[in-house]
Amino acid sequence: MSVSPSNHSSVNRREFLVRLGITGALIAGSGLAARKLWQPKHFVPGFEKEQGLQLRSYAPEISKVLPSLAIAHGTEHEKTIRAAMAVLGGMGRFIQKGDVVVIKPNVAFDRPPALAATTHPDALRAVAKLCYEAGAARVIIADNPINSPTGCFLKSGLTAVVSDLHLDLLYPETNSFAPLSLGGEILKEWTFFNTPFKQATKVIGLAPCKDHNLCHASMTMKNWYGLLGGRRNQFHQHIHSIVSDFALMMKPTLVILDGMNVLMSNGPTGGRLSDVKPMNTIVAGTDMVAVDAYGYAHLLERNLDELTYIHKAHERGLGNKNWKDTLHKEVQA
Repeated sequence: MSVSPSNHSSVNRREFLVRLGITGALIAGSGLAARKLWQPKHFVPGFEKEQGLQLRSYAPEISKVLPSLAIAHGTEHEKTIRAAMAVLGGMGRFIQKGDVVVIKPNVAFDRPPALAATTHPDALRAVAKLCYEAGAARVIIADNPINSPTGCFLKSGLTAVVSDLHLDLLYPETNSFAPLSLGGEILKEWTFFNTPFKQATKVIGLAPCKDHNLCHASMTMKNWYGLLGGRRNQFHQHIHSIVSDFALMMKPTLVILDGMNVLMSNGPTGGRLSDVKPMNTIVAGTDMVAVDAYGYAHLLERNLDELTYIHKAHERGLGNKNWKDTLHKEVQA
């Protein structure tokens, strides 16, 4: 049986419309599926949609009346740290009875203490002892190292301090992280090592002073980088903005910069004793921008004009790069 041209044309039109409808539905469905499956997990500055946790301020109210910067020189960690804290009014002005204190060291790499790439065990021992003497009920040690956490804490000597003083060491686990709203210039929303801060009432940053091949220096501000989760190495191209954001993200009770032995070159990992220079100095304060400004100029012995993240933080009102303008005192332990 033959088909007339008019019938053939009508069938073709009907088939075309049906096929067009099916194709459209498939495209729409694919688009919805793709939209549902896609998540903004990749870092794009300014593009983080979901709202995360808000990190409270741990800064002491007394910071308005206390000296914000203390510098102490000596040859022993404990004596020198105690001397610096005495200038600030003693640890008892910051830590009270019953406090749960998080101490954030820099334990990014599996390096021995002599290489000055990580927080020195004698520095941790001294600060933890001062916290207990001030009445702290619990002292938590936490970091998210680049290398294996167990290896980093063990080789740096911090595991032994934790054991000796009965501190709580929290390793980063899969469920230790939560999204945090940071509100920074680059860091708007990111995965954060949240578990140590669930019970914390006070936070102390305890960082070595050292060279850094990307941002020139790793000190108390850069130390908070270790609390980020995820693929944080993608921040390297925005490193100065990111580090300045940390002064907005974290409002610690106190920061302490260990300049007893300074990694002057080949940071942040180090690896040679010849890169380390004894500077016999501890800097403590409530303003991490001021502490790091002193550290860069006087411990790393460099021109502060080149440290971009310090200037960014200062211009944003997050601290004072002019450390001499802050109330401070320099003492000998």
